[in-house]
Amino acid sequence: MDHLAWPFLEDRHRALAADLEAWCARSLPVDHADLDAACRALARRLGDAGFLRITGGETLDVRALCVARETLAFHDPLADFAFAMQGLGTGALSLFGTPAQRLWLDRTRGGEAIAAFALTEPGSGSDAASVATTARRDGGSWVLDGEKTWISNGGLADLYTLVARTGEAPGARGLSMFLVPGDAPGLQVAERLDAMAPHPLARLRLDGVRLPLDALIGAAGAGFKQAMAVLDHFRPTVGAAALGMARRALAETLAWTAKPRPSGGTLRDHQIVQGHLADMALDVDASALLVQRAAWARDRGRATREAAMAKLHATEAASRVIDTAVQLHGGEGVRKGSVVESLYRDVRALRIYEGASDIQRLVIARSLP
Repeated sequence: MDHLAWPFLEDRHRALAADLEAWCARSLPVDHADLDAACRALARRLGDAGFLRITGGETLDVRALCVARETLAFHDPLADFAFAMQGLGTGALSLFGTPAQRLWLDRTRGGEAIAAFALTEPGSGSDAASVATTARRDGGSWVLDGEKTWISNGGLADLYTLVARTGEAPGARGLSMFLVPGDAPGLQVAERLDAMAPHPLARLRLDGVRLPLDALIGAAGAGFKQAMAVLDHFRPTVGAAALGMARRALAETLAWTAKPRPSGGTLRDHQIVQGHLADMALDVDASALLVQRAAWARDRGRATREAAMAKLHATEAASRVIDTAVQLHGGEGVRKGSVVESLYRDVRALRIYEGASDIQRLVIARSLP
């Protein structure tokens, strides 16, 4: 945890890390058998403890979000998921919502309401500008039709911030963002989706979902820019979650390789093992530097390239670190339910969601002079 002393953070971030670490030690991990119940309980407990206050508001403290996600992911990736979605799902409200729309934040920050961000569609994954779900004006209402898929908290959420095509212009310039209550008539859970790591995911169908005109977040036609702004704020936090998982894998591996062996000595006595541990430590520290820089830059203004670098490196590095941890644990590493085996499944999706690794490479390359 030496990186908490680095100058990117302030004393309030270090205090948050200490308080949340103590809470995690008492409260995590939780039973994942019933995912919906576990996520609702985690959100409520995090809200009751006051940790969800940082997930929404007129300004977002990205460094605080990163500290929280790293700490939670170290102890229980599902707790990190429950925390992160309260912020990502209400990001558009925090950054662009009206005072009336932001009233939802009182409930999400208290853990009383579950939030979700609905962007991805069956035909538009990385190409977010090709969203096909439509929203048309009909008198004093908006009417939404279409499908969303791989929506985190899908079917569980009490509110969705959802991107739909309103048609002001072709492509990205014709998209808008809407606040959709989870119980809106016509909003259906078409399919619950099982993934390799335990997360509540769903494909949603919108069949004539009628919303009041004030469900529009910000201006019509600004939805793509709004979605990208939300992702700019939260991409460094995905890197922070990956960092937390990598730190846990390194900690587990240091303890495992230090155990005495029946034949004498320890695994760590071997130089080849020491080399692997050195590579793991290097990846962890490099990720921490990039994540903290990106969060610091985001808190000071626009930081698209830094956010892309942090997410790309930290998620790819965490996959390497955890893969090495599984290898060094031998048979124990692939035993279902072991810490490193669970991390191996938990970390994989981070290289895909909120902009896949190759998309981050494009963002970085296009930002170069």
